[in-house]
Amino acid sequence: MSKIYVALEYNDKGFTAFAENYPGASGRGKTKDEALSKLPKEVDRYMNWLNDTPSQDYSIEIREEYECSLNVEDADSDIIFKSETQPLDYSDYQRLKAIALKSATDFEKLYNSIPDINLPLREPRKCFYGDVPVTARNMYNHTKNVNSYYFGELGITIGNGTYIRNSRMAGFLGLEGIDGFLRMPSTIGAYNEEWSVRKLLRRFLWHDLIHAKAMYRGAVNVFGKNKVANPFKF
Repeated sequence: MSKIYVALEYNDKGFTAFAENYPGASGRGKTKDEALSKLPKEVDRYMNWLNDTPSQDYSIEIREEYECSLNVEDADSDIIFKSETQPLDYSDYQRLKAIALKSATDFEKLYNSIPDINLPLREPRKCFYGDVPVTARNMYNHTKNVNSYYFGELGITIGNGTYIRNSRMAGFLGLEGIDGFLRMPSTIGAYNEEWSVRKLLRRFLWHDLIHAKAMYRGAVNVFGKNKVANPFKF
């Protein structure tokens, strides 16, 4: 049996359960039980995505619970795990960086497989950050441009660039150019949100996945499963 260590972010609008030891894997629901119930399947998907062997069974241990005032129902989040305020060793950084770059590469693969990137894949709607992107092109640009926002929270300036992996790599190069970056303390960024290098690495995986899932499901609904790549193992 494998254990899933969980950090919960919640309010009266819903719950997000983050699997601390499977970076980027999470489950959302209107109730705590609903959010937690989604984690085993999501962790299995995560393990398959990394070409690892999923567990036959999981137990869940809640380590942290954080009440927030955000739009949890729309996947808004600002949680930082206690573990994410700790320094990184170089091997751990390299491992997490490789996963973040794999996520960017696979987002490219999914996007490039969409037969028509300008065709709406979902109904228009608004959420906490404005209009939800509905075409593959808009989903891609939104996800790509988050690179500059996240790196900017640690004081690293990069342009939006053309490709998600290239701009993310540019950000990592900027990060690695800071003396002692593995021991950088957490810092308060925009909207009074606390950031760290560990959180940055986890947030890329989490944010990529949200929009990859929306892109994949919308594209399958419009074009059919045999026309769309599935690198994230949905």
